[in-house]
Amino acid sequence: MKKMFSIVLSAVLAGALLTGCSGSKPAETTPAATEAVGTTAAAGGETAAPTEAEAAGGPALKIAIVSSPSGVDDGSFNQDNYNGILDFIAANPGSSVTPVREDTGDTAAAIQAVADIVADYDVIVCCGFQFAGIGSIAIDNPNVKFILVDTNPSDAEGNEVACDNIYAMTFKEEESGFFAGIAAALESQAKKVAVVNGIAYPSNVNYQYGFESGVNYANKHYDTAVEVVEIPSYAGTDVTGADVGGNYVGSFADEATGKVVGKALIDQGCDIVFVAAGGSGNGVFTAAKEADIKVIGCDVDQYDDGVNGAGNIILTSGLKVMSMNVEKQLNAIAAGTFKGENVLLGADTDSTGYVKADNRNQLSAETIAKLEEAYTLVKAGTIIPAANFNNIQPDDFPGLN
Repeated sequence: MKKMFSIVLSAVLAGALLTGCSGSKPAETTPAATEAVGTTAAAGGETAAPTEAEAAGGPALKIAIVSSPSGVDDGSFNQDNYNGILDFIAANPGSSVTPVREDTGDTAAAIQAVADIVADYDVIVCCGFQFAGIGSIAIDNPNVKFILVDTNPSDAEGNEVACDNIYAMTFKEEESGFFAGIAAALESQAKKVAVVNGIAYPSNVNYQYGFESGVNYANKHYDTAVEVVEIPSYAGTDVTGADVGGNYVGSFADEATGKVVGKALIDQGCDIVFVAAGGSGNGVFTAAKEADIKVIGCDVDQYDDGVNGAGNIILTSGLKVMSMNVEKQLNAIAAGTFKGENVLLGADTDSTGYVKADNRNQLSAETIAKLEEAYTLVKAGTIIPAANFNNIQPDDFPGLN
């Protein structure tokens, strides 16, 4: 499947790689937030006297985080990666981070945004599938370390590669989506639920298929009889050109269309919607607040975003624990133990899950007990939810029967 996937991607990424390594006019980048710096950064950007930590040999990494297009304050995917950097800086105050936002979301522009700054940083964190083509940049800049989130690096032909200076982390989003699907099915009163996604990149399709798997699991084992609602006009097309169904906004930064999709699902009777749409998800949240239905957050704990007057619309959140893994790799860089590799992270490393903490969810005790049973089975590999490229379907996966 990797070979097939790389062939499909070659047409998409080859041009992007050539752009990223050429001398063409740089794409404009916009700081997504005020630069967060350690105690060694002076007001004018000049370096102040070394801190005690630096004098003792502590790390002083100059870090950039490049996101596209919703920035590091999106309250979801990008922000969780950014928080991992901030956690590292809190423990290593000699280091600094500069957020860079590529506004268009275009793959070629994303690669160019990295190429434009590569000479200025020790570490570059790249957030999203559109940054797969940094492989050639990494090869040409062996002294720069890269942390690539949600995709593996590709070469100029679009083939997956492993680089000594890239730690690429992908996640089993289907696991978090699976927990969201079970929760939605168990808690729905209307017996109609849905998932809204941004773009049909593999990570988003994983969420969708996992959610559908979770609903099917609850229907099979707990007789929930819940329907997953899909609106054909918002069906997604994945990177192979296949129709994956679902409800796709078509962007990760289109709140207006997100609200339209959310309202359309609510009008069809959905009372719980799982939202995996980046900044577009804010529009779905708005529609949910106006209709007072429940939403399942994505990537991070979104309970604070669910406040709706005296109430809260967040049922729980499906988690992809990026911050912990980003911080872990920054610590490895600082300690000199960094190893470039492509890894797939899941429940077995506590990298996927759902929110069950007190006062951060509205799940019943019975639902949490069932979710915990399912989590144990997923962690053990007994249940394997469907994903975009694991050749498993939501209505037929290991552990369903």
